[in-house]
Amino acid sequence: MFTNVLIVCHANVCRSPAAEALFRTLSRERAPSVAFHSAGLDANEGDGIDPTMARLLAEHGVDATRHRSRRVSRRIVRDADLILVSERAQIAAVEAVDPFARGKVHLLGKWEDADIADPHGGPEADYRESYTLIERLVQGWLQKLC
Repeated sequence: MFTNVLIVCHANVCRSPAAEALFRTLSRERAPSVAFHSAGLDANEGDGIDPTMARLLAEHGVDATRHRSRRVSRRIVRDADLILVSERAQIAAVEAVDPFARGKVHLLGKWEDADIADPHGGPEADYRESYTLIERLVQGWLQKLC
């Protein structure tokens, strides 16, 4: 059983915090003992969630306003039982941070063989598309984890 799940993207302001917030919200009853966290491979420490993604989450009853970005570190990687990344290339990037991560890093879109495009700075339609995919992928992982 996984107790500490890390979700990773590039800057930790859009995709990974959205997935983290959705995991936390959707897992409250199904997996209350699992902790969900997020980080970015090139994150600026302390940035808030992208306002457009925060609004989309709020439209679905998910509050991510307290999110603050953080950079992936060896300690964060070591503490995680399972690491989910937004894009295939990020698997190798996480493993480069800590080679002992090999085998516990998977694509968030693993069950659909899908990368999640980064909507940051793009049109709202891109955010909505990413949000819809992230929500579906989170639900898929919860079915596997629970």
